[in-house]
Amino acid sequence: MYKKILVAYDGSQSGRKAFDTALDLAAAHGAEIYVVSVVRTLEIADDVETEAVIENSRSYHTEQLAPLRELISQKGLQGHFEVTVGHPAEQIIYSADRHNVDLIVVGHTGRSRFARLLLGSVSENVVRYASRPVMVVR
Repeated sequence: MYKKILVAYDGSQSGRKAFDTALDLAAAHGAEIYVVSVVRTLEIADDVETEAVIENSRSYHTEQLAPLRELISQKGLQGHFEVTVGHPAEQIIYSADRHNVDLIVVGHTGRSRFARLLLGSVSENVVRYASRPVMVVR
């Protein structure tokens, strides 16, 4: 049923649950798994500061993805990894569209109800705007 599954991973407990679920689904279906991690950009900062933050964040996210490579390889699956920069929901949807995945798997955020009301959550935005099925893992 699934040939390509994309999972958003941010290093959080929720992100790990989403990854584990996506990995199990990929193993069950023999699907390729795409793991995307998004570096969120600063709203207000100068160019030099922004470049330094992005570069440090890219390094951090790349390190966070390293242990996942081994888990995917142990299952005998083909894994693809990318670290993107921008708004998380937009980048997750863009990656899903670019790779033509069959399913997007995201974790449920741990924000308070008030914060979700004001800001929305990444998972809510992905569900709202993605043109393909989305699984939200709690």
